[in-house]
Amino acid sequence: MSTQQRERLDLAAYNESAQSGPCFICRIVNGTHEHEHPVIYRDEHTIAFLNRFPTVLGYVLVAPVKHLERVISDFTVDSYLAVQKVIHHVGRAVESVLPTERLYVLSLGSQQGNAHVHWHLAPLPPGVPYERQQFQALMTESTGGYLAQSESEQRDLADRISAAIPPF
Repeated sequence: MSTQQRERLDLAAYNESAQSGPCFICRIVNGTHEHEHPVIYRDEHTIAFLNRFPTVLGYVLVAPVKHLERVISDFTVDSYLAVQKVIHHVGRAVESVLPTERLYVLSLGSQQGNAHVHWHLAPLPPGVPYERQQFQALMTESTGGYLAQSESEQRDLADRISAAIPPF
């Protein structure tokens, strides 16, 4: 993983917020979230932004702007494919900006917490030992915490990824 400074995540507080707080993605979409989440891409239907608690550099979340909760049944085929097209373009940009052995793309969350459908795009850096890859690379408990980045570092990274998004 990275030798960059890491910070511990208060998992109890995080889980409490995810399960009982207002939707964090809706707050990012409408600009009321108390923390900056640098946006990489946004159109009328989809938003992509940097993960606030990244375990790997360049960890991005992609979500529909509209609050949807079911990964398949809340989408038509066309709307699902439109989000996947954004995921593909943003993923290509992430891979062009950061050394990436494998780009993990998965949807997490549940009706019990972080219900707004979103996809995680996490670029695994080259050279990570196999036993620290896959889910281990995404969990703050396994990585020693999330990467500590200043707001200016986050904005710079978001700008670099945004500039690398290929044309649609």
